[in-house]
Amino acid sequence: MTRCFSAPPAGFEPATPALNDTTMLLGLDGVSVARVERLADGTRRVHLVTADERARACPACGVFATRVKSSATTRPRDLPYGERGLEFRWHKRRWWCREPGCPRRSFTEQIPQLPAGARITMRLRGAAGRRIRDAASTVILE
Repeated sequence: MTRCFSAPPAGFEPATPALNDTTMLLGLDGVSVARVERLADGTRRVHLVTADERARACPACGVFATRVKSSATTRPRDLPYGERGLEFRWHKRRWWCREPGCPRRSFTEQIPQLPAGARITMRLRGAAGRRIRDAASTVILE
């Protein structure tokens, strides 16, 4: 199948919040911090939303979706940040593909740092790989 990347439709308004200081501090390209909450044990739960409009492109045909089917929340893991670390909740959307001939009827948002089905960020995967390479150690990602 040939990939045909179309531009977002005219007048499309992104549903994600503007870049904020917390999002810049996190430094995870493609998502924006919607809010942060502190749990009873001191862990910080970071609620993320997709900030990269390319996440609306169907992975099968490349056409930009315009109709939301539903939403999903995932819990990807990332590098530790501070003593307690961070717990992520990525609130992403499931889209309907608008290309009639596409074999993929719907899909969830994905970004380069968090590909579809990934449970850890690419930067955590890279850090674990470097640790194994440099220290010849085993890394268990809990």
